[in-house]
Amino acid sequence: MSLAPYVRILGRGPGRARSLDQNEAREAMEVILSGNAAPEAIGALLMLMRMKGETAAELAGFVQAARSHIKLSSLSPALDWPSYAAGRTRGLPWFLLSAKLVAQAGYPVLLHGWNSHQANHADVRDGCAALGVQIAPDLSTANKALSCAGITYLPLEVLSPPLFALLQLRNSLGLRSCINTVVRLLNPCATDASVQGVFHPVYREIQADASALLGQQSLSVIKGGGGEFERHPSKDVAAFGLRDGTAWQGKAVAQLDEIRRLASVEPDPSDLAALWAGHLDDPFAQAVVEGTAALALDTLGVAHPDSRARDLWTNRHRKKAA
Repeated sequence: MSLAPYVRILGRGPGRARSLDQNEAREAMEVILSGNAAPEAIGALLMLMRMKGETAAELAGFVQAARSHIKLSSLSPALDWPSYAAGRTRGLPWFLLSAKLVAQAGYPVLLHGWNSHQANHADVRDGCAALGVQIAPDLSTANKALSCAGITYLPLEVLSPPLFALLQLRNSLGLRSCINTVVRLLNPCATDASVQGVFHPVYREIQADASALLGQQSLSVIKGGGGEFERHPSKDVAAFGLRDGTAWQGKAVAQLDEIRRLASVEPDPSDLAALWAGHLDDPFAQAVVEGTAALALDTLGVAHPDSRARDLWTNRHRKKAA
């Protein structure tokens, strides 16, 4: 099989070129993941899509093909939480504490991701290590961590080596591609509830539309810290997504008057564990954690998510969160 028919559809020229439909996109990604596509054709396809702008149908088709190449039937998280931000504009990944709160509330969380350009910034995996969140080297370990701790981080290179290789093409092409959005939409276990962060606001709607085509039931997408699903407590946050499979929009109002950037000059991953343990007093960071957890709980259909998140934080050191 060849990518030529799909490159031809995208690149015929003004007045003749068009976007791929969902089935065509799925077929094209199947060719890529089969290993039979010429690297030149892969680059041409991805850059043509970047030039015109990817559609929700194209993204949904790519995700369908990617899911069919991933075997995660043994994993059963309640919440899918992708983490693929570039990291250049953010500091500590406080959202990891939010994910821990959600897991302690009885909703297993599957974190998965890859974070590049992390020089002078706190890596998400460093944060996981500081908090004792298992970074799974294989699917069996991920399954055990979900069962025992209710949370795990599955690296993209473990989850799907072919998708990881496609994401790494940014180093050769010099530009992001639609694969950066595909991995956010991946939800490899087809979990009913998912949260997603974006850096560019325009992607909030297209990711919600693509998720609807994929049959997603509950989804919250926000412009978060550095592109992660992380709520800034001093700003009103617009949320887009799905509830019961239908389009939804929400708004989280500012919690604090303090104006502060999420990034710090020299972030120290040990501060994550210190805040969790109660050794660090940082009301702003605590507000980030509680506010982000509240949005995730709302996605899961939890009643009164703001007060629930506050209660979870207050009782986080009990064996079973209240």
